[in-house]
Amino acid sequence: MRPLGFLCCALALWALVGRAQAALVETQIDVPVRVQDAWGRAVAQPIRVTVFADTTNPRPAPIALINHGRAPSASGRAALGRARYSDAARYLVGRGFVVAVPTRVGYGVSGGEDVEASGACAQRRYPAVFAAAAEQTLAVLEAVRQRPDVDPDRVLVLGQSFGGATAVALAAMNPPGVRAAINFAGGGGGSPERHPEQPCSPAQLAQLFAAYGRTARVPMLWVYADNDRYFGARLPREWHAAFTQAGGTAQFVQFGPQGADGHSLFTRFPATWQPVVSAFLDAQGFAAPAVR
Repeated sequence: MRPLGFLCCALALWALVGRAQAALVETQIDVPVRVQDAWGRAVAQPIRVTVFADTTNPRPAPIALINHGRAPSASGRAALGRARYSDAARYLVGRGFVVAVPTRVGYGVSGGEDVEASGACAQRRYPAVFAAAAEQTLAVLEAVRQRPDVDPDRVLVLGQSFGGATAVALAAMNPPGVRAAINFAGGGGGSPERHPEQPCSPAQLAQLFAAYGRTARVPMLWVYADNDRYFGARLPREWHAAFTQAGGTAQFVQFGPQGADGHSLFTRFPATWQPVVSAFLDAQGFAAPAVR
């Protein structure tokens, strides 16, 4: 039989957890966007955005936008459903953010044309498709900025895989109010089944990141794992070098192997990256709220 003190502590902890979960509010909004694909065709439609907030956090709250990745197949993109990244969102909400997660054009519940198709593997049109994703992010940011509980001038942008490269693309635009950006396993053209660790047009990706570095003035954190089956261990370092040598500012962290495929670091191994991200956020003025 457990001691009474243990049971009292357990009940108190259960009550605290229950209150914390009750304070987390998940809502959905539709945001109209207008983008161009890699061949200049315009597409206009609404996209679904999931928003997480904690009603007990200090106000006005900073904003965090999370961009999802890109499945290699049409069926995989449709199967995305509604992008949520609930574990990462919960972590960011715990640090005081209002979090928005768009499901971009061509994916899941948003549907529509595949505006992020970039052409043949040997000749990828990367700039246009990352621009399309970044433009959608900016539209979502403007919509979330209308909330009365946010600070429109304290914004963090982050993303996974294609979404990580989108965060770099957006940082290169230097939007007002965007204070920091985080790139998790960012890149494009990867396929662990067909060409593991050798994405399509890697030299063009290096040129793209160098172009972003020439204009980006937003401080960044880039996070990868050694055993990334999409991009490998070497290419991300080369992309980071191209970005910083061109003038961009980005801390680079490459963790050791994470599971069978380190490309899933963001979703499957939060205990690995959260300490590094917390330190980065603290350094950029996004301190977590005091424990209540």
